[in-house]
Amino acid sequence: MERYDRHGGTPLVPDRLILSVVVGSRAYGLESADSDVDRRGVFAAPTPMFWRLAKPPTHIEGPLPEQFSWEVERFCALALEANPTVLECLWSPIVEHLTPQGEDLLAIRRAFLSRRAQQTFTGYADSQFRRLDPERPRWKQAMHMIRLLISGLHLAREGEPLVRMDEHRDRLLAVRRGEVSWAEVTRWQAELTEAVRDIGGAGALPAAPDRRSVDDYLTGVRKAFL
Repeated sequence: MERYDRHGGTPLVPDRLILSVVVGSRAYGLESADSDVDRRGVFAAPTPMFWRLAKPPTHIEGPLPEQFSWEVERFCALALEANPTVLECLWSPIVEHLTPQGEDLLAIRRAFLSRRAQQTFTGYADSQFRRLDPERPRWKQAMHMIRLLISGLHLAREGEPLVRMDEHRDRLLAVRRGEVSWAEVTRWQAELTEAVRDIGGAGALPAAPDRRSVDDYLTGVRKAFL
């Protein structure tokens, strides 16, 4: 895949971006002086591109360092599946680029939410923890998995993910510096995971996403880019 795709002579990124946000440590409030600026975006390919045998790409890297963008249909499909990375893009506090279609996407962001997110947030964090070696932990990765569980718990309780980690910043940064024992980290992980599971169906999330609103949104985007 090209880092800067000119599919059919059309620069899809950045010219077709409808939303671009900063994610990662700078969005979470956990950055250090040398932290990268991680950008995630959504672009809308011109509708006539879908009439060909060769479809437009579902995602593109670049052109900026640490930049990755999804075509809007792929982004919506992943959000409906409660992909944690994609859902958190919709709540990033740092929005760098926004078009009317991007505004409409943010306006329906709650339509993507369902109780499935309680499983995806805890499941992804658990799978990543299992890959860590307790004898030689990768502390930064451990910190981000704890952060993901905090976000997932807030999502289950309040109906939206928690992106800014101001309240938990000091403790999370202590994990990243390796100043917290592995036993304490795993206890924290277990407490957060159990708290999410205890909520079950009694939390703030609906049983299923609002697929009709998402379909209506996508139809509007395709009409706008005919």
